[in-house]
Amino acid sequence: MTYSRPTPLLDRVTWPRDFRNFSLEQLAQLSDEVRLFLINTVAKTGGHFASGLGTVELTVALHHVFDTPKDLIVWDVGHQTYPHKILTGRKDRLATIRQKGGLSGFTNRTESEYDVFNAAHASTAISAALGMAVARDYKGEGSHVIAVIGDGALTGGVAMEGLNQAGYLKRKLIVILNDNDMSISPNVGAISGYLLRIARGQIYNRVRADVAAILKKLPGGDRLAGFAEHLEDGLKKALVPGTLFEELGFEYMGPIDGHSIPVLVRTLKEARAKEGPVLLHVRTVKGKGYELAEKDPVFWHGPSPFKVETGEIPKKSAPPSYTTTFAETLISLGEKDERIVGITAAMPEGTGIDLFAKRFPSRAFDVGICEQHAVLFAAGMATQGYKPVCAIYSTFLQRAYDQIMHDVCLMDLPVVFALDRGGLVGADGPTHHGAFDLTYLRVFPNMQVGAPKDENELRQMIAAALESSHPTAVRYPRGNGWGVAMDPEIRPLSIGKAEVLRIGKDGVVLAIGDPVIPSLRAAEKLAASGGPSLTVINARWVKPMDREVIAQFVKPATKVVTVEENALAGGFGAAVLEVLEQLDIAARVRRLGIPDRFVPHGTQAELRHDLGLDEEGLLSSFRDHFEGKKAGVVPLAPVSRAS
Repeated sequence: MTYSRPTPLLDRVTWPRDFRNFSLEQLAQLSDEVRLFLINTVAKTGGHFASGLGTVELTVALHHVFDTPKDLIVWDVGHQTYPHKILTGRKDRLATIRQKGGLSGFTNRTESEYDVFNAAHASTAISAALGMAVARDYKGEGSHVIAVIGDGALTGGVAMEGLNQAGYLKRKLIVILNDNDMSISPNVGAISGYLLRIARGQIYNRVRADVAAILKKLPGGDRLAGFAEHLEDGLKKALVPGTLFEELGFEYMGPIDGHSIPVLVRTLKEARAKEGPVLLHVRTVKGKGYELAEKDPVFWHGPSPFKVETGEIPKKSAPPSYTTTFAETLISLGEKDERIVGITAAMPEGTGIDLFAKRFPSRAFDVGICEQHAVLFAAGMATQGYKPVCAIYSTFLQRAYDQIMHDVCLMDLPVVFALDRGGLVGADGPTHHGAFDLTYLRVFPNMQVGAPKDENELRQMIAAALESSHPTAVRYPRGNGWGVAMDPEIRPLSIGKAEVLRIGKDGVVLAIGDPVIPSLRAAEKLAASGGPSLTVINARWVKPMDREVIAQFVKPATKVVTVEENALAGGFGAAVLEVLEQLDIAARVRRLGIPDRFVPHGTQAELRHDLGLDEEGLLSSFRDHFEGKKAGVVPLAPVSRAS
């Protein structure tokens, strides 16, 4: 198959108004051209891929039928909106997507009036769209509001809450269920099976129409047809599980072919004419139009740049990732302790739980996009003597904040939280940076919080967490480790004990997590250039903190720098200040970390440089602070409307 051809229609399209008068044949051709444009662009840039390929026809049909941006389309998650960006004035900038200063990989209200709601966490579209529909009615406007939500996002509890309220309020609202049997990974749970039964239930609709037509042709057919209607409710409930949505107050339509422009356009026009809440069930194929992505939509969910014709992705030699190190550690420890179980929320590949599941299929659980449930599920297992490990991205664990406090910490249950993507994640941007976990976790009584400096220390910290009788969170960054030598055996660290990496006489650097090694290197360069000689301490634990080591090296008037890849508000540096206050030590402290703002997208290296958290920036800050100069954290450029 060739993936290059002229794009005569797409060249004529910048905004949705440019194709509102296209024929169905032209819309189908436009869809093909959008798909090819998407394939060839993402092949060069990398980024979210398979999801957008699956929504091309749906996107074209939506903007053709509805008067956007007057009519509001709320996309759930937003990683499937590359076709939407192509058709809403951003085609020429798609090659900048997820790059510093370029387009966001998700919907972003500062980027376009066609992006009516920021989204990058799943399951939010229905509730947000319902709020817009109620506001529309208050203002007496006649616009349409459409929520597009995937079947994976429908597993999230907040999506069901939105459906429940929308069905009750009876506002004019269209919910489009984009059903491709996938979130990032294959969907799990009862909702997934339920939707599959709906798809299979299409036979009922055909049989019903055929039987009605036959009965009406028979003598007394109208009476027979009326009698048959009394049997319909029971038959329908037996054969068409879609009645659940009707019971919730929606008029259910579908399922329909999400890659047929004529069917989509016709059905969307029918849905547009309805007065109450409508749920339109659309069946699509994730990765549609790129054979490799259709066969393996998990791998092609968000690939690095690749060769279009072969799918080859250039490989770079690098140390193992933190995610892989975590997974191998959990497997190794799981071999020795049958009480260890792995739990994730729709991210088995992203967290490494997929590898644990291959070794221990009965001890691994993917609960769907349900972080609250994941934590509660883990808490329940912990009460029965098991050792649950919740492997969840830092940004997504925020969604289970109450459960961590109320259902784990309050009962002092030994649940282990493995927080992947702690710190700056790069191209996914502000919705995905794990910039707040050290802050939001350390405030809870009974919680222990650690961050390893390298991949070997990660192994030791996970072992320590599993031996502890208290809730313990271990956060580690996205990407590869430092390539350090691994200990032959996994020896647990002492919880609350720091590591002194270097002793100097002119000041102290306290660092946590990934910035520890750059801090050590910066301190060594500073000393080698004739500058101040610094003590460098790898704190390891934010809570409990090693008070003895701090008291040993920090005296009144000692100059101290704290370094963290976390929000400065309430983070590691703030914890150090609290300890110094408790020890009654009046040190001269400067905190380095993430300021009180959302960090835009860019590579991890670019963002660390902008924040002064790379080796170069740390060296400059150390020199300024310890040599008595006044300096501040390098500010990030403000996010412009075009970024």
